[in-house]
Amino acid sequence: MKKVDIITTQNVTIEYSLASLFERAGAFIIDFLFIWIVIGIINLIAYILNVNSLIFFYTTSIPVFFFYSLLFESLNNGQSPGKYFLKLKVVKITNGKIDIFDYLMRWSFRLIDIYFSLGSLAALLVYSSGRSQRVGDFLADTSVIKIIETNRYHINKIAKINENENYIPKFADVVMFSESEILLIKETYDRFSQQPTVGHIEAMNLLINKITEQLKIKPPENTKEFIKTLIKDYVFLTR
Repeated sequence: MKKVDIITTQNVTIEYSLASLFERAGAFIIDFLFIWIVIGIINLIAYILNVNSLIFFYTTSIPVFFFYSLLFESLNNGQSPGKYFLKLKVVKITNGKIDIFDYLMRWSFRLIDIYFSLGSLAALLVYSSGRSQRVGDFLADTSVIKIIETNRYHINKIAKINENENYIPKFADVVMFSESEILLIKETYDRFSQQPTVGHIEAMNLLINKITEQLKIKPPENTKEFIKTLIKDYVFLTR
């Protein structure tokens, strides 16, 4: 299974599994079926309203077909319905932040990657490239990753860490962090603990420096206890 290191907007590197060729093809098929369902509904409405079917088709159905992926991916955080159903997502590889120009680049090359070559060019490139990138992905510096929800943390599970009402938080300013940032801290630390590779060690060091800088405290001597206390404090103060 191919993997890729993604640098988040917090400058933390997280390893993700890349979507396989079959998973991406499956998402495409689901999207294709979804498109024709939408087009069918649109034309049914035209028939009911007794609207000129040809004009209605050109002004509604064709735009739906061509702009479907661009609209869904740009408005739904990198996920079309097919990708959402299969838990896949388009991401920026280099800096963790993907913008509308990246989506436009991916979308504009769908004609070459998928439609003109009947998918053969996209399949060849996704299968053979190290980052599973078709031409549009390569030019936009994006790829498609798998979102494994079962391996991610949820704050309601972390909340079970501390049920002692007499607990006294050590880092009261931890409430400045958002829930997603706390989950990111927990996930990054666990990846570092399970696989202390050079990349995970560097990511952990960057994360600790950023946390201590924002909390205006000295770097901890014991990283494990620091992270554990930080999370307990956040849960206690926000619940």
